[in-house]
Amino acid sequence: MQISKEILEKLEKDCRISPNNLALMLNKEEGEIKDIIENLEKEKIIIGYKAVIDWDKTDKEYVTALIELKVVPQRDGGFDTIAEKIYNYEEVQTAYLMSGGFDIAVILEGKTMREVAYFVAEKIAVMDGIISTATHFVLRKYKEKGVIYSLDERADDRSNMF
Repeated sequence: MQISKEILEKLEKDCRISPNNLALMLNKEEGEIKDIIENLEKEKIIIGYKAVIDWDKTDKEYVTALIELKVVPQRDGGFDTIAEKIYNYEEVQTAYLMSGGFDIAVILEGKTMREVAYFVAEKIAVMDGIISTATHFVLRKYKEKGVIYSLDERADDRSNMF
């Protein structure tokens, strides 16, 4: 299982690493690495491969929001029933069960702040079991999934003001 953990750690940092390169890094045979990855995918330990993209450097118009939800757990499904209803919306990128002052955190994307506000008001806030919502809009991403976003083009250089 140690070799699986090492493979997972390397793939999490860069999912483009080939089985051949993983084999070289870990001093294993390429076929063994391919078999381990295939098993990790079958067991749903590896559930997808994603690129981290700085959409601010493209012409995509979007806004990201973090929504905090206070929830009454459902009788037969606990928090899972409500979470499933929420994460099935296309706008929802991420959903977490949380400890602390709120129960579920949702990260979603929309084209405008108004679109996000309407989505929260019309789709999430009206669900049975939702007690309250708090919406926070992301103004700038600094780091995501271990990747630091470049600030050079968007830097707020106040050093030249005086």
